[in-house]
Amino acid sequence: MEDEEACRASKKPRGGADSGLTVFALRLAKQLAQGACKDGGKDAGKNILFSPVSIYSALALVAAGARGDTLDELLAVLGAASRDELAELVRGVAESALANRRRGPRVAFAWGLWHEKTVAMKPAYRAVAAKSYKAEIRDADFLSKAGEARKEINNWVSKTTKRLITSILPPKSVNRFTRLVITNVIYFKGAWKTAFLQSNTEDRLFYRLDGSHVRAPFMRSREDQFMEQYRGFKVLKLPYCQHSTDASSQSFSMVIFLPDDRDGLPSLVEKMASEPSFLWDHLPKSRGKVDQFRLPKFKVSFSSDIKDVLKVMGIKTAFDQRADLTDMLQKKKAKLPVMQVDLYVEKVIHQAVIEVNEVGTEAVVSTGCSSRVKQCARRGPDFVADHPFVFFVVEEVCGAIVFMGHVLDPTKSE
Repeated sequence: MEDEEACRASKKPRGGADSGLTVFALRLAKQLAQGACKDGGKDAGKNILFSPVSIYSALALVAAGARGDTLDELLAVLGAASRDELAELVRGVAESALANRRRGPRVAFAWGLWHEKTVAMKPAYRAVAAKSYKAEIRDADFLSKAGEARKEINNWVSKTTKRLITSILPPKSVNRFTRLVITNVIYFKGAWKTAFLQSNTEDRLFYRLDGSHVRAPFMRSREDQFMEQYRGFKVLKLPYCQHSTDASSQSFSMVIFLPDDRDGLPSLVEKMASEPSFLWDHLPKSRGKVDQFRLPKFKVSFSSDIKDVLKVMGIKTAFDQRADLTDMLQKKKAKLPVMQVDLYVEKVIHQAVIEVNEVGTEAVVSTGCSSRVKQCARRGPDFVADHPFVFFVVEEVCGAIVFMGHVLDPTKSE
């Protein structure tokens, strides 16, 4: 009963099917999947992992300092009417889905902003960053000690992610023209409500999109599962241990969408992106018998500058000389007579790591934006994930997609 009560927990509109966050997540997944599923491309065959919450909130903080066409494009892609709406959505998700509780999965969400020490944050922007986003704000000497500043930021990311991500900014990613670096980190570690026995894990074949196959360790179980069958695909939900009977608190789960066809992932992702409520409409609501059950263990690491993908989605002017980010920084009065600091976003670097095994899931993600001067039968159905699938880590009460990705080859960590 406790499981089913958690499933019936009502989702708040801020992160649900109709929210900008969900729409943004599915559109971004589609763009990233196109590169990974396309034969011959540089990203062909790569597993994908990203945090919609992390990227969305980083862009929301950029929007907090934008004006004109730059702001309009950001609001359109993020699905919000105003800066205030964005700040409210991010604050709501942070206070509910990403708040670390004494019981249940361990969750941490942290922000860090570094600005060039010869310039100052505008009071209104500093207030939004500190109050709405709970950001740590520090100055840095990008002008003459960019290398040291980069090391300081990477050390902060490493410490905050418990060394799962040791570096977010690669060499030469910041320089004397850098004026502001916006970074956020999400850490998640959850144990399955019903763990898998390691003694049941065995190697089986996993079939890749191109028809080839590899041997991978598969977790097995005879327990009833939250699983539903639909035309063309199946959905599995694996709840994390919550240690709470309060259905209004938090309810984290991993949700896996498995196409029936071995090469059906691209069309499934396309369908999900075209129907924003698809994920939430297809969540399994009750446990049922499953005959054969196999799910591969996997560990995925992902790192990329996603600027070009965001451009395709509609954020264009923020990345070039047309950018209007004039509500972010100002020059210090004592040094320079002209107060305005003209910026544009140079990079949006996203790194994520997730490991799924018999015990549960550990995941961490970091996003950095650097700105520079301009289903019941007698025999249960099978759920055998032996071919590419898409997965989500979701918080159902708030309706937030915390992590999302697809597995094309569980033996590859990158």
